[in-house]
Amino acid sequence: MLHRRKTYTIRPERLQEFTEFFHTYLYPLQISHGARLVGRWVNEAEDEVIAIWEYRDREHYEQVDRDVRGSTLRREAMKKRARLGKNLYIKSTEDFLTATGVYAPPRAIVSVTAYITNEAGEVLLVRNLHRGDTYEMPGGQVENHESILDAVKREVKEETGADVTIDGITGIYQNISSHVLCVAFRGTYTGGELRPQEGETAEVGFFPLTRDNIDSYIKREHFQLRTLDAMDPHYFPHALYKVRPYELISRYDGNAPSALSGQN
Repeated sequence: MLHRRKTYTIRPERLQEFTEFFHTYLYPLQISHGARLVGRWVNEAEDEVIAIWEYRDREHYEQVDRDVRGSTLRREAMKKRARLGKNLYIKSTEDFLTATGVYAPPRAIVSVTAYITNEAGEVLLVRNLHRGDTYEMPGGQVENHESILDAVKREVKEETGADVTIDGITGIYQNISSHVLCVAFRGTYTGGELRPQEGETAEVGFFPLTRDNIDSYIKREHFQLRTLDAMDPHYFPHALYKVRPYELISRYDGNAPSALSGQN
């Protein structure tokens, strides 16, 4: 792993403004292109903010950096900073760190994606700003303390504006290059006005997707794989529970697609 330490020198009275700018622009710019934020800190004088980002290696960092520089959100960030004034932060510096050992349990990022159909049997697809070469099923990262069912409904809604019911899990896919475990679902469109998500999706729509024409829409092989698996699904069992004490919240046995539809 490669870590990048980014240090911002700021005026203490502008800490809140800088924090809002960071969360609106700097943070999504990095994570949407594959970086991971290890942490963000401010010193006692509140005149220095440090963010540490993680990349797989130098090549990964360079790819993320190229993608960020070419993104629409970065151009918006530059315009916003100009409106706020150049002294939003006085200067920034960066250096790179290499870990000397592993001091934490193995971790994986959990993401979700969904094959959503409408009454005509068309499939809901998006074109993301940072992956403009292909269409793909909508989805994203599961947040802390969020169930995968809640996550997939939220991500579909955020990226497309669609409200959906979920029938079941159609596949689980592990990207060992980026430590991402993706859970794919199948579901049905129930309402909501389709619209792109600002700063994330460039295009949203239902398309007459089939096994024969999938190459015309979905260009990346790993996206094709999970989409093809969802076309004629074999649903997987799923359980949501708590421990200490044990409480089974919901269970789906893989046989009745409607079993998940009522879950929040």
